[in-house]
Amino acid sequence: MNKEILRLAIPNVLTNITIPLLGMVDVYLMGHLESIHYLGGVALGSALFNFLYWAFAFLRMSISGLAAQSYGRVDNEEMAIVMQRGALIAAAGSLLLITFQMPLADLGLSILEGSPEVKDQARRYFAIRIWDAPASIMLFVFYGWYLGMQNSVYPMVIALTVNIVNIILSFVLVRLFGMDVDGVALGSVLAQYVGLILALILFFKKYRWIIPYFTRKLSILLTNMSNFLSVSTNIFIRTLFVILVFTFFTSKSAGIGDITLAANSVLLQYMLLFSYFLDGYGYAAEALIGKLFGARNRQKLSYSVHMLLRWGLGFAIVFSAAYLILGETLLSLFTRQTEIIETGKQYLLWVVMMPLVSFLTYIFDGVFIGIGGSVQMRRSVVIAAVFFFFLPFYILFPYLGNHAMWLSMFLFMVVRSLYLTISYPRIIKREFPHHR
Repeated sequence: MNKEILRLAIPNVLTNITIPLLGMVDVYLMGHLESIHYLGGVALGSALFNFLYWAFAFLRMSISGLAAQSYGRVDNEEMAIVMQRGALIAAAGSLLLITFQMPLADLGLSILEGSPEVKDQARRYFAIRIWDAPASIMLFVFYGWYLGMQNSVYPMVIALTVNIVNIILSFVLVRLFGMDVDGVALGSVLAQYVGLILALILFFKKYRWIIPYFTRKLSILLTNMSNFLSVSTNIFIRTLFVILVFTFFTSKSAGIGDITLAANSVLLQYMLLFSYFLDGYGYAAEALIGKLFGARNRQKLSYSVHMLLRWGLGFAIVFSAAYLILGETLLSLFTRQTEIIETGKQYLLWVVMMPLVSFLTYIFDGVFIGIGGSVQMRRSVVIAAVFFFFLPFYILFPYLGNHAMWLSMFLFMVVRSLYLTISYPRIIKREFPHHR
């Protein structure tokens, strides 16, 4: 079982690890320019796109789980239709984003807090980056579908290509051509389209056989659409609240001050590095658990969950220890500005503890996608966000300041982990009522 987990997880880890590395490169490039407003502008601009694009992340997660279940049932027609439904939603969503880009930018920047100088840089970033919407959203569809087909290599190849191209272009445009926020934004746009072209090439190389199962009839696409929409809606709401939490975190950081915004942005890279790393095992859970759930193999499914949780705990211990030992050193790698480094040191302990309380969330998210537990995923995030992130923040912020922000994030992760851990035995008992 470990061999099967690693076969799926290692490519996903390699895929995911480049995502925070890309963010780290952007932070590094902006953090070493003369003005802190560039770093703040990229942080706010990225927060906007986290909200807009990751609102469509439900496509990757819902498609992954449903495609894996179809794969387990050996249902070729449903495998094809799952992809078509996702592509249809991706096309419509990206068209809406581009059409209403200016109102979205105005609304987003009016809600987010920050100095006028930081918001000016964020607007420049947004105006360029919005044009990668069609490629970015369609790649969610490809990533989810390939993973559901038990193929974690293709998403790895695509994501590595996208992020390596993005990193190279950002360095070239900022360092050699003297660009700033517009350089990292343009690098992102070009890299996403390179990724989309590669995704199409790989699809025609290996999955040409599924093309005859595609349909031109809208009625067929809409048949049994309720299950797809139900899963997608729950995951959309779940993702929306996750994005709200992280966007609020960045916005309130900006409201405290440009130095705090920069310091929190750097510390978030630590947290994101662990989350993207462990999401590699979460993605493996989506594919593996979805396949076993579709095949109705409870015994192997339960054993797989047990092994995935052991991997998660092991990596949580490693990351927490690494952050405890190397945390202050890493701060100086991201920026040379002593004010940001000294501010970041005050909140470093929160980042050290985060892997130990969040690993269950990342593993169980993958498990619940595989078994169709989107309702529990939605509830866990909504409850954690409303009652254990926003409420504690507003109560404690006048007394604890930025520590209230990190405490609320800590509680948000703890409650998500506990809710999913408690819910798992119940949903398994419901889905396999006659198993002894």
